[in-house]
Amino acid sequence: MKSKTLAAVGALAWSLVVCAQPTPSVPKTWDKAALEAMQVPLADPRGTPVQVPEGYYYRIPVRAVFKAYPVYLPDREPKTYQNWLMQQEPQSAFDAATLKTEADWIRAGEVVFDWPLVFQPYSREALEEIYLKVHRQQKLAAAADGTIPYLRIVIRKKGVLELGLRSCGTCHSRVQADGTVIKGAQGTFPNISLGFGDTTEFARSFARFLYSAPWIQPDPISPMDKMSVAEITALHEAIPIGVIARHGSSPFSPVQVPDLIGIQDRRYLDHTGLLRHSGAADLMRYAALNQGRDDIAAYGAFIPITVLSKQNTLPPPEALTRYSDEQLYALALYLYSLRPPPNPNKRDELSARGEKVFQREGCAGCHTPPLYTNNKLTPALGFRIPVDHKTKYDILPVVVGTDPMLATATRRGTGYYKVPSLKGVWYRGPFEHEGSVKSLEDWFDPARLRDDYVPTGFVGYGRDTRAIRGHEFGLRLDAGDKAALIAFLKTL
Repeated sequence: MKSKTLAAVGALAWSLVVCAQPTPSVPKTWDKAALEAMQVPLADPRGTPVQVPEGYYYRIPVRAVFKAYPVYLPDREPKTYQNWLMQQEPQSAFDAATLKTEADWIRAGEVVFDWPLVFQPYSREALEEIYLKVHRQQKLAAAADGTIPYLRIVIRKKGVLELGLRSCGTCHSRVQADGTVIKGAQGTFPNISLGFGDTTEFARSFARFLYSAPWIQPDPISPMDKMSVAEITALHEAIPIGVIARHGSSPFSPVQVPDLIGIQDRRYLDHTGLLRHSGAADLMRYAALNQGRDDIAAYGAFIPITVLSKQNTLPPPEALTRYSDEQLYALALYLYSLRPPPNPNKRDELSARGEKVFQREGCAGCHTPPLYTNNKLTPALGFRIPVDHKTKYDILPVVVGTDPMLATATRRGTGYYKVPSLKGVWYRGPFEHEGSVKSLEDWFDPARLRDDYVPTGFVGYGRDTRAIRGHEFGLRLDAGDKAALIAFLKTL
């Protein structure tokens, strides 16, 4: 009896401690001055985006977030699952008033992370028609229990099932070979061209909405103006898993999906260091922009959303949706809480030798321990650093010579690439800002510098070979040192 009493007292004391934690103070997301301060100008400053005023942004209605349910591979879905779903009532899944502790906010942030932006009618037949085909062609990875972690079934009205996609988790959920899901990691969702429609006119317009940079002449995505729907679809499907032609980049120069685990330690966000990052408020702004609100920014005279609306002015704010400050704050806290999975690569004699190679070759100058990045920007090939940048930004004036297109000819092109962290490379891949190689072994293969090289990652539409140039550090190591270095990197 005494031990039970003590246990009860201890549980009560712990609950009082948890409940006594102060409710976090939610920062303001849309602070136009703060947005401008964190923005690194584009390589061609004429295209540097100007964001909408705060008044416009806060008139945009807040997204309602409902309880969502797992999606199964068609051959793994329980027989009575759809019937059960049809009986479920819509349930709100985010109420900031109920969030009392940091743990509450983190749990709510995971809900936001998985909440989709795009919905379409759900049925098992539709899933079989679309996604099982993808599974056969591109090996759509599913969790060990048969669920597809990139997708959700949403019930916003009883009896109406919707398939939800394009959440943060769509791109940032990774399924390992054993079916383990790593949330926040470089994702494993294949590039399927949903959204381009059936008509050539709409497919081309949608491409301009996503990628056009008309202040650069010729517009880097102008070849798509002559492509058919089938060609535009093939262009995207040529991009491997773990790489994506996200909006503002280009399907000709897609982006390696970044690993968000450890993002709290990154001083710059995006491969091109597009936005500076010093805390949760900055991450909230980044998320707001990348979940649909940079399409209303003015890139010079170009506003992406007007391509679809065919109007020269912004749509009324009531026609859009946004996350609330509370939802974005919860998301930021969730991302900050993420931790890497247990590393199966243990330190041994070979990796210890590799650490010595790492130090001897000067790798730590850019990939500085313990973060294994110096958190600096390096100029892309051909970009000249403006004089005022040298005091405003953290720049390492060393050109590593990788393909400059993403950094100089897209809406995300600042003229720089950020120095990436090497932490977690054991569970990541493909590598390089375009995801051109599948493994570290491929990255350290000097054959990748040749024009007849067959990339193991992103090759490019209609191509079989291309050189993966730049970052030649480590290519001239002998086989023993190279193997040791790779063994060390896999322990990070």
